[in-house]
Amino acid sequence: MKYVVFLAVALGTVLLFLLSRASSNTAAFSQNYTLLLVLNLGVALALMGLVGYQLWVLWKKLKRRVFGTKLTLRLLWMFALMALLPGALVYGVSVQFLNKSIESWFDVRVDNALEGGLSLGQSALENLLQDLVKKGEVMALSLADDPVSEHLTQLNRLREQVGVQEAALFSSRGKVLAISGGEKSSFLPDMPSASVLRQVRQQQPFSVIEPIADKGLYLRVVVPVNVLTLSEDMRILQLLQPVPKRLASDAETVQAVYRDYQELSYSRLGLKRIYGMTLTLTLLLALLSAIALAFVLSQKLSAPLGLLAESTRAIAKGDFTQINPVQSRDELGALTLSFNRMTRQLADASAAVEKKQLQLEAAKVYLESILAHLSSGVLTFDEKLHLRGANPRAGEILGSDLSAMRGLPLLSWGSRDNVLQPLANAVAQHFDASDNQEWQQQIEFTGGAGSQVLLVRGTRLPGTVDNGYVVVFDDITHLLQAQRDAAWGEVARRLAHEIKNPLTPIQLSAERLERKLADKLNASDAEVLSRSTQTIVNQVAALKSMVDAFAEYARSPQLNLTRLDLNQLVREVLTLYESSGVHIDVALAPNLPPVNGDAALLRQVMHNLMRNAEDALADLPQAEIRVRTELVDESSVRWSIEDNGKGFPEVLMGRLFEPYVTTKSKGTGLGLAIVKKIVDEHQGRILAQNIEPHGARVCIQLPCAGEVS
Repeated sequence: MKYVVFLAVALGTVLLFLLSRASSNTAAFSQNYTLLLVLNLGVALALMGLVGYQLWVLWKKLKRRVFGTKLTLRLLWMFALMALLPGALVYGVSVQFLNKSIESWFDVRVDNALEGGLSLGQSALENLLQDLVKKGEVMALSLADDPVSEHLTQLNRLREQVGVQEAALFSSRGKVLAISGGEKSSFLPDMPSASVLRQVRQQQPFSVIEPIADKGLYLRVVVPVNVLTLSEDMRILQLLQPVPKRLASDAETVQAVYRDYQELSYSRLGLKRIYGMTLTLTLLLALLSAIALAFVLSQKLSAPLGLLAESTRAIAKGDFTQINPVQSRDELGALTLSFNRMTRQLADASAAVEKKQLQLEAAKVYLESILAHLSSGVLTFDEKLHLRGANPRAGEILGSDLSAMRGLPLLSWGSRDNVLQPLANAVAQHFDASDNQEWQQQIEFTGGAGSQVLLVRGTRLPGTVDNGYVVVFDDITHLLQAQRDAAWGEVARRLAHEIKNPLTPIQLSAERLERKLADKLNASDAEVLSRSTQTIVNQVAALKSMVDAFAEYARSPQLNLTRLDLNQLVREVLTLYESSGVHIDVALAPNLPPVNGDAALLRQVMHNLMRNAEDALADLPQAEIRVRTELVDESSVRWSIEDNGKGFPEVLMGRLFEPYVTTKSKGTGLGLAIVKKIVDEHQGRILAQNIEPHGARVCIQLPCAGEVS
């Protein structure tokens, strides 16, 4: 910036020097006026730009609240006022003096006199020219009546009569016909130009005052000479008359003086502008110098304070490496030394805090990692039961986005998710009833994954850690189901063992009694015996069927896995139901990938579900079964069967796949339980649900070939 200021001052000095030289030389001033004006204006604009730039930089620093900027602004105002007030006074006085002194060089009466003299000379010349035009018209009328042979004599006579120095007669094409002149006239006349001849041929006289080389100022008049016959061409008369030397000299003198006066008057305005620009330039130079000096002095005064302010900001951001050099032994030096000592103490304290923070962060990361990989859901609450946090497994078990519940009271979860409200109410009630003691409870929960049984444990955190509550829960639905399945399997094995052994002797004994006694009894008694025996045999057969179902449920199926075309397997099973009387709508997905499965067991599953659908459609006039296969994703396929029956009872929806749960009067309740067991052995999933407006759907999802482990 200082180099730019120096360049501007140097350029202004050069312009002032050129201006002084040009002012003393009128020719140089007139020649360089435009250049000097443009250069002065450019320097003035450049200086204003520099001042504006410095003020803009200062404003930006003030906006950013840079330390020391207010001190710079205060010094700037002081130095600017010191330069501006005297400068403005000198500037105003100089402008007034300049205007009055330059205006005193000129007089309005002289200006009017010169204009009057110039107008008088022009009027005299115009009168002489008009008089010569009239003489030419008179001579043209006289020549028009004379024959061509007398033109020369007549032209001499007329010239001498009117007192014209030179007269010449031309044809319409400019050919000289006759010349008459005084003793000092040239032998050949000055020919009129083509434009003048063209104007005269149009019957328009031509007159002009013009200088002729080596002769002086002349009056030239050219008029047409018309003829009376059509056989002759029109002729042109030219008259030349010198302007009296005294009149010509006076006119030229007045015109030259007036021209010089106008140039001087024009220079007067230019001098005013140049001097005004110079004064403005001087004032701007002084103001710029004052502002630059204010910046320099303020920077020197505020530099130590600025270093301390910068160090303070660095410390506020956590940087304790800023050590300022002590440059003096005064109060600022002592302040800098104390500041450096404080910075070292803060650095030591910050290092200790950072070490503790790293330990806390490591412990937090370790705890979060454990919570993220727990199979249990964990919820933490503050002492007002507002949710503070939840691990990912909690949202997976509940089938809800718990991040939206963060900060909400436990009892107001229903405003965001109605499904969670029963669970929230149960947890809140247990906390109220536990009296800050640990509690544990199984809670039935119906969420996005269906009906679940949650084992929920809650406790209050100790006051030394944090005032709040923590809830840990697990989804034990599958565990309970496995326990029930194991219990039913054990019951089935024992019943099959205890019941099947005496059934055959009972049946044989009944048949033997019938054979021994039938011939010895009368007809009515024999009929009673036969009916009783048949009843015993039928009931024994029913018991054997039930025992076989028990045995099948208790026995783990032996899988013979092969690559199966699910669509082909469905077609084979549906062939057996073509004559069932129920309309079957089949939609099989094309290009379905194969699955790994046991064909015999999967046929058993399909037969069981088809029979259940037929039983649900008994006595319906428009019974319909819909069978679908589809690709779920790249790793699994789905087979589903729908009917338009009454659907499953809502009270049994959570227990459909348990043994002895049935809606049939003659069913054993083991069909769906066996189906689910086979699907589980195939590592698949089964889902039963009701559809609107009526009907039921059972979906079986099986992994594609290669996905079974």
